[in-house]
Amino acid sequence: MRQNSNVVALHAGILASLLILFFITSAYHNGNLARIMVLAVFAMGYNFLFGYTGLLSLGHALFFSAGMYGLGISMHHLELSVLPAFAVALLFTAMVSAAIGFLALRTTGVAFMIVTLMFAQAGYLTILLFGKYTRGDEGFVIQQAERTLFGLDLTDPSIRYFAAFALFAASYLFIAWAVRTSFGRCLVAIRENEARARMLGYDTARHKFLALLASGVLSGVSGAGYALLFGYAGATFASVQYSILPLLWVLLGGSGTTLGPLIGTAFAFYLVDISSEFTSAYLLVVGAAIVFLTLFFPQGLAGEIRRRIAPWLP
Repeated sequence: MRQNSNVVALHAGILASLLILFFITSAYHNGNLARIMVLAVFAMGYNFLFGYTGLLSLGHALFFSAGMYGLGISMHHLELSVLPAFAVALLFTAMVSAAIGFLALRTTGVAFMIVTLMFAQAGYLTILLFGKYTRGDEGFVIQQAERTLFGLDLTDPSIRYFAAFALFAASYLFIAWAVRTSFGRCLVAIRENEARARMLGYDTARHKFLALLASGVLSGVSGAGYALLFGYAGATFASVQYSILPLLWVLLGGSGTTLGPLIGTAFAFYLVDISSEFTSAYLLVVGAAIVFLTLFFPQGLAGEIRRRIAPWLP
């Protein structure tokens, strides 16, 4: 009972802290935090598959870009309003995730990783091929006049921050709930020993498919939210880099923890932001920091806190 109250207090405290930060930080940091919260949803989606189910994917840029282009094309070319376009983005991402899950989950281990990478690269090349509609590497801007919801201008920095917070809070609470259900517990069992989970009567294939579907849709939510709040969709977000980044964020923050994706995303974002002010070789600083964390915090920042201080940490 005490552990449950600690978990509830932690989740409430994180959300309250993000609200408070809006009022005590500068406009520059508010803009950064809005971007971090949207990208943290991407990391949470990845963590659901990798951290809780144990499936290492290198193709999540496909799901992120599916949500981004699902919303972007719906608004830019089909002239749909925000809510219908967001629904189209989620439906399109769900279809892509289901198709990839049906095909990629026929493989395991390294083969699964390679297959997801191949699908992501195919998605990237498809975006370039249909450059007439996607504008390829150049991308396209979603006009300010189109980015309104219930009469609210989503380009306004304050409204954008609270919209990013709402998106993050809904995804964060969903993950916090899902991993504590019997379904979430089964995913952890699959991660630890799939053969034993199957022997106990669990349909591991079905659970992995649903985990990939949920992971893909969450990543698509992040992509759609990014396009909506920051007004841009481009092929860069479908590149291999955006399949590696959520893995990096999850590893830095702590895989298999609800808080890890947010910590990892914020840490990586500000590490680049701060180091780039002092040197053009900021990637060297980032690489050194990653090596240091890998050596001395192998379970990530939140993972090490759970191992050393708070074993109840979800």
